[in-house]
Amino acid sequence: MICVVGGGAFGTALAMSYARQAPAVLWVRDGDAAAAMRQTRSKHRYLPETTLPDALHVTTDVGALSTCDTVLLCVPTQSLRVLLADVKADVIAGKLLVACCKGAELKTGLLPTEIIQACVPDAATAVLTGPSFASDIARHLPTALCLAVHESQSGLRLQHRLALPMIRIYRTGDVIGAQLGGALKNVVAIACGAAIGAGLGESARAALMTRGFAEMASLARARGARFETLTGLSGLGDLVLTCGSGQSRNFRLGLSLGRGQTFDPTETVEGAATAQALSTDRSLSDTDLPIVRSVADMVSGQLQVAEAIDRLLSRPLKEE
Repeated sequence: MICVVGGGAFGTALAMSYARQAPAVLWVRDGDAAAAMRQTRSKHRYLPETTLPDALHVTTDVGALSTCDTVLLCVPTQSLRVLLADVKADVIAGKLLVACCKGAELKTGLLPTEIIQACVPDAATAVLTGPSFASDIARHLPTALCLAVHESQSGLRLQHRLALPMIRIYRTGDVIGAQLGGALKNVVAIACGAAIGAGLGESARAALMTRGFAEMASLARARGARFETLTGLSGLGDLVLTCGSGQSRNFRLGLSLGRGQTFDPTETVEGAATAQALSTDRSLSDTDLPIVRSVADMVSGQLQVAEAIDRLLSRPLKEE
């Protein structure tokens, strides 16, 4: 049985998709939220126009995870370590833990699978990532995702396990590259939102997306990932989706920065923490990441959008 951990929009949407095919479990930390979902089976706070399938069991009981062999972790990267501690390692020890979160941990710079390995050393890990809005998945619209697993046979079995009629799964062995693509595209989306919010136009957005992709490639080389991974769903695909739509919380944060408006602090914006984590990572001090560092300074309040624009435009001319 598949279990999804996390009652946010993406976790709920995935759980709904699997429950359309077979019984599935959705573990939710918030007891009131879980009770409301069980009672109404609809009007989810993030997905108000959807109805939960009857085969989806919503629970706050950690013990329910022991019945599942595959656990999809759909919580923000910044909450992952705390979640794994709360769940207790003995409940999920030896299970296959699939990270469905994107970003780098603020204090350590670790990627989701690295956090899992540090907290639950004997668990098998994988990554499910790519261009996907929760509302599209919940509405049963076609989506393509990238599954990253180190070992090819395990990856092949999991690929068939997670594939659904409306969710096509592509497989890669580049676990680090798949996670870097998902992490960096959020940072670039903040930059693109800031450009649009400041009235810089579509040409500026295109330039930031292109140069942002170059930074993704630089980071991939620095971390030993494969460049071709970033040309796929987990990199370029997710970059295009996130930088071009107001559905993206990262893009909306940038839009607010560009307009000089406040942004809802309760909204999870993974790109903000990721930019700050990467900009202070000493192992990346020799890696050229001007957009990442500018976004980190903007979200921390050290740099205004106009100053960030001047910083980027005044960089020395170079070959592409």
